[in-house]
Amino acid sequence: MSNKRIITCAITGSIHVPSMSEYLPITPEEIAQNALDAAAAGAAVVHIHARDPKNGKPSSDIKLFEKIIGLIREKNKDVIICVTTGGSLTMTVDERVAVVPALKPELASMNAGSINWGLFPIASNPKMDWRFDWEKPTLQATTQAIFKNTFGDMMDMLPKFEASGTVPEIECYDVGHIYNVKWLLDNGYIKGKPYLQFVMGINGAIRATIYDLIYMKETCDRVFGVGNYNWSAFGAGKEEFPICLTNLFLGGNVRVGMEDNLYLGRGVKAKNNAELVEKMVRLFKELDYVPATPDEAREILGLKKR
Repeated sequence: MSNKRIITCAITGSIHVPSMSEYLPITPEEIAQNALDAAAAGAAVVHIHARDPKNGKPSSDIKLFEKIIGLIREKNKDVIICVTTGGSLTMTVDERVAVVPALKPELASMNAGSINWGLFPIASNPKMDWRFDWEKPTLQATTQAIFKNTFGDMMDMLPKFEASGTVPEIECYDVGHIYNVKWLLDNGYIKGKPYLQFVMGINGAIRATIYDLIYMKETCDRVFGVGNYNWSAFGAGKEEFPICLTNLFLGGNVRVGMEDNLYLGRGVKAKNNAELVEKMVRLFKELDYVPATPDEAREILGLKKR
């Protein structure tokens, strides 16, 4: 088992609203600079969402993605850019996947199944000072929200990935999603060795506990066979680093970033994504793991550099 592992940094996402942290990157310039700093700190992959620069609302605007990626590539030609096709609950599947044929990234996320999407507890925080009108109602509405990723949705998305030469990073929010991936693999929608990202700790899906992480890994070993898949994992919020560390011991890769966790430690907000990557790199070094370079990550995941 190699001690060289991939660090992915998820820069802004669509879960956290701007009122949760004054440091959450919103504008294309902020998102791109956070990605560049995360790469300099040791991330081989940066996972990109776009937001409306006026109010921080998640956006599927291709021009915003183009600007973010252009700003990154002006200063860094090597880091792997993984764009989202998860977007947000308010986007259609066509809006979410449009970035793949438009920009043909090396890597893009692809969600492996539907779940309840319960962000509503955030809205009940009495200490929250809301910056924008859309934030609280959007969170409250998730008592009735389903993050829809049907077989039909996936069967429509994946040929667009293949036509664009884009490898899917397959987001698994629960153990049943692993079986969905197996069906897609057996029926030709996914080619080669699948790359799975265990997304743990979303209210409505699998918890971010070590027991659940081991269950996800053991299920993959049974379903695909040991060595026949690549994987990464993270836990939402305060479970980010415990899940990442455990996944290193299990042989996997890790993801950190302000999409998943806004805090560097108890009560201490991360001022940028680089701080979260730097913490992960320190933990790597303490345990004799080595962050993979972008080209080493390409070799592991079977990517072709653009």
